[in-house]
Amino acid sequence: EVHVVESGGGPVQSGGSLRLSCSASGFIFDDYVIGWFRQAPGKEREGVGCISSSGESTWYADSIKGRFIISNDKVKNTVHLQMNGLKPEDTAVYYCAADTSPWYDGREDHGADEAYYDYWGRGTQVTVSS
Repeated sequence: EVHVVESGGGPVQSGGSLRLSCSASGFIFDDYVIGWFRQAPGKEREGVGCISSSGESTWYADSIKGRFIISNDKVKNTVHLQMNGLKPEDTAVYYCAADTSPWYDGREDHGADEAYYDYWGRGTQVTVSS
């Protein structure tokens, strides 16, 4: 059984940094894609970014490009979302999701498409105060 668990959320001041982690277990696939999403109060869930299992391919949403970095620690089977320069509008519940299919050319065009992800975590709250 596949489990996806997020951690590392919490309160942070505007301009600060936070690192979220996504731990996935129960995988029997060598190639996969891990995506990060977020849902702010009163808004729809949106894609933040995603990364291939090799760590060589990534996609980022324009709203966070240049501030957030996704990395894949294959030894620990953990994907990190490093968030820098946080703004109050980054306040949201952050979700990790796993796509058990391998990355392919053009996959980045579907980075924010929830239908491409098979397993989801329960989310971790990030609150940025001004």
